[in-house]
Amino acid sequence: MTANMIEKVEQAYIKKDRPEFSVGDTVSVSVRIVEGQKERTQVFTGTVISRKGKGLNEMFTVRRIVNNEGVERIFPLNSPQVLAVKVLRSGHVRRAKLYYLRERVGKSVRLPDKRRGLTPQPSESDQPDTDQAAEQ
Repeated sequence: MTANMIEKVEQAYIKKDRPEFSVGDTVSVSVRIVEGQKERTQVFTGTVISRKGKGLNEMFTVRRIVNNEGVERIFPLNSPQVLAVKVLRSGHVRRAKLYYLRERVGKSVRLPDKRRGLTPQPSESDQPDTDQAAEQ
């Protein structure tokens, strides 16, 4: 009973335009930064290494390498400070959490690309010959 009431209250604060991305994707996160009276947008680009939580409490962790130093940031998915999440590349992974990337450097950090929505094109041998069909 109480859980249902909490979910109903949280529904008002959950973003309607939630981006579709998963662990292993390279994303560009636009974050609103307030410095005194000024407000600016900062972009953090990196690989999503984890997603956790559900509903209003859903978070995701993005990791990137800056000056040979690993930098991770945890973003609340429904925060008003997170303006946009843009997927740049989809990585093929077989794990829910990519914490093993923390020990890796260089080329071994790269993930293989995921092929989404690609359908194989029929080859010439698969298509019937229109000239032979017209002669018969």
